[in-house]
Amino acid sequence: MSRKWISFPLREGEHSRQAHCDLPAETYEREMGREGFFGPVTHLHHKHPPTGWVDWQGPLRPHAFNFNQIPSEHDCPLQAPLTLHNADIRLRVWKTAGAMTHLVRNSDGDELLFVHDGAGHFYCDFGHLEYRDGDYLVIPRGTAWRIEPTAPSHFLLIENTDGAYQLPDKGLLGPQAIFDPAMLDHPHIDDAFKAQQDERSWQIRIKRRNQISTVTYPYNPLDVVGWHGDNTVVRLNWRDIRPLASHRYHLPPSVHTTFVANGFVVCTFTPRPVESDPGALKVPFFHNNDDYDEVLFYHRGNFFSRDNIEAGMATLHPCGFPHGPHPKALKKAQIDPATFTDEVAVMIDTRRALEVADAAAAVDVAEYVNSWRAPGKES
Repeated sequence: MSRKWISFPLREGEHSRQAHCDLPAETYEREMGREGFFGPVTHLHHKHPPTGWVDWQGPLRPHAFNFNQIPSEHDCPLQAPLTLHNADIRLRVWKTAGAMTHLVRNSDGDELLFVHDGAGHFYCDFGHLEYRDGDYLVIPRGTAWRIEPTAPSHFLLIENTDGAYQLPDKGLLGPQAIFDPAMLDHPHIDDAFKAQQDERSWQIRIKRRNQISTVTYPYNPLDVVGWHGDNTVVRLNWRDIRPLASHRYHLPPSVHTTFVANGFVVCTFTPRPVESDPGALKVPFFHNNDDYDEVLFYHRGNFFSRDNIEAGMATLHPCGFPHGPHPKALKKAQIDPATFTDEVAVMIDTRRALEVADAAAAVDVAEYVNSWRAPGKES
């Protein structure tokens, strides 16, 4: 049966006529929305910042994790440390400097590799690709692959458990908005791919139901001589993304969606101009997205709405409480706003609650929950 949200936009008390613009004097706007910025929404205007807590007790709290401190060096990505997970997604971090001497195949779901640092060669059933920092590599379920780094490489691995990655519907913008699908690169059966085909013993390590089996061949199974079809590895770099922006309105994070999966979305924040209209918000608005957990992995640049966050760290904001810019960032945006943001970050919004695995818990920044306190405000 088809369904429709109850919809009756109402107005009460002092309020703006346009979200995120021309707020009533000395108020702080909080967006309370459903379904990841796509459902019903109300904008409330508060006398105080919605993140102005002075004490926090209990398990529901924001987290920051320094993924740089996780011992993630390994020759096999299937054994990379698990950080956050639920029934739809498994998030891992992986560092490696040497060429893989075996192949891997994920039979639990699609794999999305984000190259945080490094460069090298990617070999798979479909051929050969080079990779560099900032690349996404979408690897369909069942693909056998390996890498040969030319520089020490650091990856964020986003496993779409029992699902496939797809592109968002860009609607009225048209399919070429944000990035043209023609920007997607695929592997080639080139000289480098042919040169790695040999007759020595090779293993494929296959993950199914989070268990690993090892299959040995007396030759390199990456021995394809040709293929045709539309199920293949694709590569996209954040530098290929042309973000949506408005000089008069701070757009919601959902407009930066790059990939859609079962139970979560992957968004990419890339450099863009800051809103120039005098009445428009110039930092992310306070919001509590009460249907999704939000993860941000910080890749590079100046993370203008966050204090004490460096590249390679990640934050987790579980649904159920408001979050937004830190006090110093908000004050600067009000009195001396930037004209351009150079941050690059990967955002993952998950419909199911995320569990914090041991590797992430060990690098949890305990004081992050207090980072929204205004100076001098103590419990």
